[in-house]
Amino acid sequence: MQRIRLRYTKRGRLRFTSHRDFQRAFERALRRAEVPMAYSAGFTPHPKVSYANAAPTGTGSEAEYLEIQLTEARDPQALRALLDASLPPGLDVVDAVEARTSGLADRLEASEWELRLDGVAPEAARRAAETFLAAEEVLVERRTKNGLRTFDARSAVVHLEARGDGSDRPGSDACAILRLVVRHATPAVRPDDVLTGLRATADLAPPVPAAVTRLAQGPLDAESGTVTDPLAPDRDAAETASQAASGQNLATAPGGTPPA
Repeated sequence: MQRIRLRYTKRGRLRFTSHRDFQRAFERALRRAEVPMAYSAGFTPHPKVSYANAAPTGTGSEAEYLEIQLTEARDPQALRALLDASLPPGLDVVDAVEARTSGLADRLEASEWELRLDGVAPEAARRAAETFLAAEEVLVERRTKNGLRTFDARSAVVHLEARGDGSDRPGSDACAILRLVVRHATPAVRPDDVLTGLRATADLAPPVPAAVTRLAQGPLDAESGTVTDPLAPDRDAAETASQAASGQNLATAPGGTPPA
């Protein structure tokens, strides 16, 4: 078998698709693209697809990940193009690598988010972000299937900054942009939890719901507080294997230098 890891997006109106909606659309795309999928055993076989840490319904994302298992080897980039053409615009497959390492889900340690706050002045958002970061603990409540749960939203936030949207058009409405890096923890701290915390600590209450987009997710660089590419180890392993194969072919070719 061959395992392929894919990065896909949820853009525009398709950010409102649920995770189950995407699963159905992706399985249809696998059939359209005639991907040689491996299937589970049992009375109701399912294609072997592993989804990792999907974004909440209603949020956009540039960094969703999944892994598929094939019964025949395929070129990852050709497969990516076929699947992308088989999905509706907005659900875009933007990267593909052959899985040559283990533990993709374990590498998704943090997410970088962008929150667009229409109707909020950038300076007000900056003051709220500073107040939030200065707090030792910010308790928020969220209703779960087990009832109302209280947890600390501050401890998971690695980085939080506010800026303007860069618009200098006369008469344009105020709009603040929040950028935050959130460590994946249990329970998971979501962008709406951070907004609840900003309301509690600094009385920041956007007049309209925030437009939320996940920009990245992957390993957390502790020194810089940035999120790095979770597929980089697979790319590095593929490059190493390619270089080793090239060296072996050169050594065994007629006139080539034999290995020492």
